[in-house]
Amino acid sequence: MSEEAGSAAPALCRLQLAIELRALREGKGLTAAAVAKRLVVSPSKINRLEAAENGIVEPADVMALCDIYGADAEHRDTLVGYATVTKTKKDWWQKRELAPVISPGFKAYLGQEAVAAAVHNYENEFVPGLLQTEAYVRALPLPTQELSPAEIDKLVAVRMTRQEALHREDSPLRLTAIINESVLKRRVGNAEVMREQLGHIAELATSLPNVRIQVVPFDLGAHPGMNGAFTILRFGDRSPFPPIVYLENRADAWVLRKPSDTDLYDESFTDLQAAAPGHTESVRMIHKAIKEF
Repeated sequence: MSEEAGSAAPALCRLQLAIELRALREGKGLTAAAVAKRLVVSPSKINRLEAAENGIVEPADVMALCDIYGADAEHRDTLVGYATVTKTKKDWWQKRELAPVISPGFKAYLGQEAVAAAVHNYENEFVPGLLQTEAYVRALPLPTQELSPAEIDKLVAVRMTRQEALHREDSPLRLTAIINESVLKRRVGNAEVMREQLGHIAELATSLPNVRIQVVPFDLGAHPGMNGAFTILRFGDRSPFPPIVYLENRADAWVLRKPSDTDLYDESFTDLQAAAPGHTESVRMIHKAIKEF
């Protein structure tokens, strides 16, 4: 295994594998169906590999694909190294002790968020998860199942760990968060919790160049976000992966990948950006809301 692969996180290894395996296949002019037929597997298996959707990638599968694509020995060893990482290491959200507080749908989302370049998030009821304080998380309604105090601590830890992506030294996650004014007004916990939470948003918005905030005021009237919250993940200009949309409710969470769906949400987000006050004015609205608690 190469040093580069051995030191990488499983999510990044899956992403790199997906990108390089797709490039190798397309370089040979082969379809996923043709490759699947040669390996005697379903085309969906090849598609999942190339979408970085498999939690574990078998090194034997990668070796077989490299043989089909004619990859040289050095390239093959690197790709097999990436696959080995997915079998021998776990991303933090895959840890068994976190299973009670991370639904399968949200676990899939975390795998995508970990390798995303940018997040565009509209929220109409809650502070975006990437901006929540610990006290705010603890004051939120619990999921449908009852959680023990220890599990609540784990739920809080999940939220806090996610936020580390905003502070990465290498390519920090770019967050554009648009929130409804109701998020600023709705008391979650007590007044102290809300003052701390809103102050935290304002501080991140002014101290981190990769965080941009906009607030949709009540007096804007009808707007494109009225159908509910949504999150768009983008994977960078050089990535072959198109944007995806993440949606959730109390019972479930799911990802939309069809361009016809993602384009619709992308258009809504762009319209919200154009309609809402800009970053500076929105931060002023947040400071004003703090004084009202």
